[in-house]
Amino acid sequence: MRKLFLTGAVAAALLIDAQTDAEAGAWCAWYDVSTYNCGFRTYQQCLMTISGAGGLCRPNTFEPQRSAERPRYGKRSRYR
Repeated sequence: MRKLFLTGAVAAALLIDAQTDAEAGAWCAWYDVSTYNCGFRTYQQCLMTISGAGGLCRPNTFEPQRSAERPRYGKRSRYR
């Protein structure tokens, strides 16, 4: 019984120590007016998610971001 208690206490301590803060992504997938998911770091991740379900990908305006990867439209610049 004592061994089981110690094993449980060690497991609980490891789980508590492993928690990290949630961080919103730079892109949001909007499925309708009130359904969205802002967990995407890149525009491509967002596009892949909505490809079968439909929706729109928009930059996350709810939280300030360090840097959002913007989609590339049109021709690429030769200086990039």
